[in-house]
Amino acid sequence: MPRDPVLSQEAPAPSGGYSQGIVADGFLYLAGQGPYDAQGARVGTTIAEQVRQVLGNLDAVARAAGGSLHNAVRLGMYISDMKHFDEMDAEYRAFFSDPMPARTTIQSHLVGFDVEGDAVVWLGD
Repeated sequence: MPRDPVLSQEAPAPSGGYSQGIVADGFLYLAGQGPYDAQGARVGTTIAEQVRQVLGNLDAVARAAGGSLHNAVRLGMYISDMKHFDEMDAEYRAFFSDPMPARTTIQSHLVGFDVEGDAVVWLGD
């Protein structure tokens, strides 16, 4: 099966051995994105600001593949502390509409920021 990498100049460049996204069999698999702008500077002091940046980065990579994060079928949201869940969820709900993607939210030891997200996006019509 072919796997085609995706790179967006509108999202931070990979900082390790991974692609921003991989297209395979009609789906786009998006690597984790944190709250950083395309130049790598951290964005946002609140959870809501960080969630907006994370979702914007994921959407930028999805658009580079010819899709949209609004066609996500699954998202993983990683937060530094579950006390941030309600604020994260409110901003997430403001971005998506029904039917919402499947989602897992995991508390994770994030260093220097509070929110990260990854996704699987359907690239069909």
